[in-house]
Amino acid sequence: MDQSSFFTLGQRVHSSTDPRRVGTVKYVGNVEGYSGTWVGVDWDNEGDGKHDGSINGVQYFQARSQKSASFVRAHNLSPGISLLQALKLRYQSHSTKQDEDEMYVLSASNKRVSVQLLGKDKIEDKLSRFEELKSASISYLGVSSLGGPAELGAAVPNLKELDLTGNLISDWKDIGTICEQLPHLVALNLSNNLMIQNIIGLPLLKGICVLVLNSTGINWSQVEILEHSLPMIEELHLMGNSISTIKPTSSSSVQGFDSLRLLNLEDNCLAEWNEILKLSQLKSLEQLYLNKNKLTCIFYPDKNKIQELLSNHESCDESYLPFQNLRCLLLGSNKISDLASIDSLNSFPQLIDIRLSDNLVADPARGGLPRFVLIARLAKVEMLNGSEITARERKESEIRYVRLVMSKLLDNPEESKRLHPRFVELKNFYGIEDEMPSVGAAGPQKMGSGLLSITLKCVGPSIGEKLPLTKKLPATTTVGKLKALCESFFKLKSLKLKLFLQEKGSPLPMLLDDEMASLMDIGIGIESTILVDEES
Repeated sequence: MDQSSFFTLGQRVHSSTDPRRVGTVKYVGNVEGYSGTWVGVDWDNEGDGKHDGSINGVQYFQARSQKSASFVRAHNLSPGISLLQALKLRYQSHSTKQDEDEMYVLSASNKRVSVQLLGKDKIEDKLSRFEELKSASISYLGVSSLGGPAELGAAVPNLKELDLTGNLISDWKDIGTICEQLPHLVALNLSNNLMIQNIIGLPLLKGICVLVLNSTGINWSQVEILEHSLPMIEELHLMGNSISTIKPTSSSSVQGFDSLRLLNLEDNCLAEWNEILKLSQLKSLEQLYLNKNKLTCIFYPDKNKIQELLSNHESCDESYLPFQNLRCLLLGSNKISDLASIDSLNSFPQLIDIRLSDNLVADPARGGLPRFVLIARLAKVEMLNGSEITARERKESEIRYVRLVMSKLLDNPEESKRLHPRFVELKNFYGIEDEMPSVGAAGPQKMGSGLLSITLKCVGPSIGEKLPLTKKLPATTTVGKLKALCESFFKLKSLKLKLFLQEKGSPLPMLLDDEMASLMDIGIGIESTILVDEES
């Protein structure tokens, strides 16, 4: 029997030699110039194929990209195995004598020394007793079906967590059957399974609390349909689905999801903050992940916008504030560049954990704000870019920030208030007086330009090992002057230097490239560390 008859259009398959090479059947038939029957596959990963579905000028099917399609003989494809078969393959297959012979380390004399896993038999025995299995991962094993009726529930009745990443499942009805047969299931990972668009007949998935749908091709309209089947959902992960719009079905904002605490929309195509505001009425939402999108700005809704969001809302509660319980907001790797976006984060009632890394506004190397300025502008934040803000760091950052603003905008208080909303509040809180000019032997000086204790540390490869030096320098010292001082301190006359400010909590030191900027302009505080490097 011709094996190509086993495959139908739209069927999910994987390479018989590589279960991670997954695709969709788009053509079954003859190919001009080649004998026999061929199966045309559009592979999930661009580059796994050789063309776009055409050969010698004939278009047999339209692939997703120029290099995602190929024609394959049927015997080189696998239609997959059942979920129960995969469980047995993963958890009931014992290591062979050959496997054990391959487990070794090399001794000092380059001889093989066999490795024995302590407790291996006990572990294999426990895992093979399916009735005790509570967590199972069968990723990339080519699962395409469930097996016989009720077999799954009888085999693993106590399963609570199931990871099906990278298999061949595509029908939502199969998902419903899995959840019905596994009544204790609370966490299900379907990442990298290309699910069909039509969600019909999905039963109530009343036990599912965590659902991972990363890279499944799902859109927000389907998410709205799924909501009716997920009354207990607490975590929903939707990474990598090219979602660009949030479309509520019956109102201006998303309803339902009463238990949803974490929503992960990372690595999508969301560009407008107005789309995110449609999530603002999710009353249990505590964590919102928006890394790797295309957002350019953030703002907290005013009264008019709130009224717009509440229009046509079935259970309208005007006392509820937008994002009232949101505590964690991840915005890394977007396109945010304006200060107003940073300052608007103070309006979120409970927000204490923020990620802003890899945005223009938070990248000092591209003219963005250094960490201490971000901390000072964000009044309530306790965690910034994954690093905890201690009480000491906050105090030092806020004082540095006030002195930085004073050095730049001393003669224009209205401008400082507009550009630095927290400036007056912080200045009064720390009792920092306006800098009054005083006349000394060297002429007019500022009281604020006192001495700063700075540690200088050499890191250049040809500078050699030199002990760090701690020096007290005037706050008015420029970067250019500091370079000259470093040449003198470390006897580096023949080298061209560059300096970096190393700040606690920042992943990379900040290049000090403006030779006319003073230490006060840069915002360098007491006990800062300057790295002394050399031009390459």
